[in-house]
Amino acid sequence: MQLCEFTQLELPAALRVGRVHSVDSMGAVDGPGLRFVVFLQGCLYRCRYCHNPDTWDRRGGEERTVAELIAEMRAYVPYMRASGGGVTVTGGEPLLQADFVAGLFEEAHKVGIHTALDTNGFAPRERAAPVLDHTDLILLDLKQLNPEKHRALTGQSNELTLAFARYASDRGVPLWIRYVVVPGWSDAPADVEALADFVQGLRGVERVELLPYHLLGKHKWEAMGIRYTLEGVEPPTQETMDRIRAQLERRGLKVT
Repeated sequence: MQLCEFTQLELPAALRVGRVHSVDSMGAVDGPGLRFVVFLQGCLYRCRYCHNPDTWDRRGGEERTVAELIAEMRAYVPYMRASGGGVTVTGGEPLLQADFVAGLFEEAHKVGIHTALDTNGFAPRERAAPVLDHTDLILLDLKQLNPEKHRALTGQSNELTLAFARYASDRGVPLWIRYVVVPGWSDAPADVEALADFVQGLRGVERVELLPYHLLGKHKWEAMGIRYTLEGVEPPTQETMDRIRAQLERRGLKVT
């Protein structure tokens, strides 16, 4: 089966095809409750700390239809409902396969499954709109609010991401903001203050999740022959995490 060049929005939702890296049938950290987590292939960011560089290649993974994933998911529906969980699509960057994600979420809603999108928001409004029509929660990764620091950290501008955040806010989709604390890259008080300024301007933000930088994905870079450019950067101390949490809480944000 080959992916076609035409928009898959022309196809019935169940017949749309995506490139899937892997699935986690009982995830517990990517949204509320127990989640069926779908990892998609493809990402245009090149975050220096990425723990899934094997998802960057848009040609990788396995082609799966929406119908196939929904059939696999059905066995876990009782656990999802009992725990207040659902399905989360992540990556890679799922909005690179927006038509597929829109179809998966549409079919998930037909069987009463909560939908969550874990995204860096690097997509124009017209690509995101069909997905948000069927999205119950967005886990939005904000890497860095300073444009120059963001490009240095991810290889991309943050303009699309910030525009996506405003669009999702205007659409009224609940937001969980995720912020990775990387010593020397995103932990300065000015960085945190800029984050608070931006988040306070959004509607529907339910929480800010602070995620400490870690080295768990470094071995993948080495196995793939990619130079890891944060060599020598250690995870943030508890003191740093507490300081950032307190700074955001002083701005009235709920931090987890």
